[in-house]
Amino acid sequence: MNTNKLPISLPEVTQAWTTFQDCAGLRPIRDAADFHRIQALANILADEVGDDDEHPLYSLFEIVLEMIERWEFAHVQIAPASPREVLRHLLEANNLKQKDLADMASQTLVSDILAGRREISKRLAKALAARFHVNVSAFI
Repeated sequence: MNTNKLPISLPEVTQAWTTFQDCAGLRPIRDAADFHRIQALANILADEVGDDDEHPLYSLFEIVLEMIERWEFAHVQIAPASPREVLRHLLEANNLKQKDLADMASQTLVSDILAGRREISKRLAKALAARFHVNVSAFI
């Protein structure tokens, strides 16, 4: 028995793949338009699958995330930013106000941080990282 061959029917796989591509739009990322299409697919899958590794679409979600990660690694350069610039960006990107962080820091403290009068403490950096799902190093 030859173990190098999978027991597949190429015509069936071709039909299934074509149908799947038409439905999901899963294709290699070759340009920015492809990247945005795959990001949209990832968002749909994130809403449906979440972190449920038993969900039937979980492996598809992992594949899509890996595709995005590879594209970003090769094509996206992030300029270095200070912790306060990162915080300002995340507040704006998430349509939040300083008062929306009241559960972790006073509005005065957040204002002082954004104005450059205070640094972000390690405790606050950990809380912000958890809140915005980013690495704590973004705030240190």
